[in-house]
Amino acid sequence: MGFQGHQARKRFGQHWLKDQTVLGSIVAAAALQPSDRVLEVGPGRGALTERLLTSPAAAVHAVELDRDLVDGLRDRFGDDSRFSLRQGDVLELPLELEDGLAASKVVANIPYNITGPLLDRLMGRLDRPVDPPYQRLVLLVQKEVAERIRARPGHSSFSALSVRMQLMAGCTTVCPVPPSCFQPPPKVQSEVIQIDPLPLDQRLPSAIARRVESLLKQAFLSRRKMLRNTLASLAPEPQLQALAAAAGFDLHQRPQELAPQSWVALARGLNQGIDAASADGHDHSDGTGQGESSPGGAGDPT
Repeated sequence: MGFQGHQARKRFGQHWLKDQTVLGSIVAAAALQPSDRVLEVGPGRGALTERLLTSPAAAVHAVELDRDLVDGLRDRFGDDSRFSLRQGDVLELPLELEDGLAASKVVANIPYNITGPLLDRLMGRLDRPVDPPYQRLVLLVQKEVAERIRARPGHSSFSALSVRMQLMAGCTTVCPVPPSCFQPPPKVQSEVIQIDPLPLDQRLPSAIARRVESLLKQAFLSRRKMLRNTLASLAPEPQLQALAAAAGFDLHQRPQELAPQSWVALARGLNQGIDAASADGHDHSDGTGQGESSPGGAGDPT
């Protein structure tokens, strides 16, 4: 059986990582302990799986979409009691390990065409985070996505994704991965990124989280416009100016120039204003219905 005759399939985004140094860097970044239970997405032919099974991890559960790879993976690793495998779409399958317990860490060479929805599945969003969070995710992604996740305000890559991820987790680069590290080589540069979700007690309060999500959708739909225009529906301009000043920014700035904590401060100020207005018996629209459609396709995380 094995993998004889199997060719990498473009429709599955298959590019086999073959560089041993990068494989070692991924496993090292995961810092696996005997108590860890690992979810691996897209094991392919098992180059990373083999490394994970030589680690101290208690269990490695792989999810593979390509039916034609499943038998080869089971032939290769089925004798290891710590290995389990489920065939199917990681966006639809339950992510618990086969014994029903949750994974503590995720290690994956993500198919680039599902990066956005898979990040959503593994991390959630500010107003609906994955609970409990994974202790760590080590992901091989397209370099452009990695840059957006860890970008700083003012950088051309800074986006709603940057704000969201940085308010939910610590995000650091592990190593660049050029096309020559794969077979077949992709047409894009790649990067391994480490994501450490914040513990529950460091998450944003739910009302603030909902408000920040709403603000991000509204502002980044028109990222080239000044905030005085994109946020105009939220409050009269004098009030918006006061809120912006208190949050440490100017309404003439554009959304990609605001640090994550500025969005939190603005959200808090808006919510406090609405609470105060409600207490006075006034009814002001809070603007949370603005921009509910999020830009970006399935492979383009916002």
